[in-house]
Amino acid sequence: MSHSFFQSVYAVVSLIPFGRVTSYGAIAEYLGTRGSARMVGWAMNASHTEVINLPAHRVVNRNGLLTGKRHFGAPGIMEQLLKSEGIDVKEDQIVDFDKHFWNPLIELRS
Repeated sequence: MSHSFFQSVYAVVSLIPFGRVTSYGAIAEYLGTRGSARMVGWAMNASHTEVINLPAHRVVNRNGLLTGKRHFGAPGIMEQLLKSEGIDVKEDQIVDFDKHFWNPLIELRS
């Protein structure tokens, strides 16, 4: 995928509201690249090299698992960031995932 795909991912991630989360697949589907959730994950992994401040902790897998937690520097950082936004996490999974889920296809509809 190109650099512009990564930038498109970052643009969507920057819009995820405080206290909400989305999935790699939901971002891919919003960008018209359904089935490229893994590419969104690669973009998120590369986001630490970007100057922009992304709320990357708000992107989880389709089941609400904190699969990207190892990219936050220290164990527990991703969970701490989510908890600071009122999102409960148990055993690396978001509690009441559906309640916190933000779907860009619905939320960013013009």
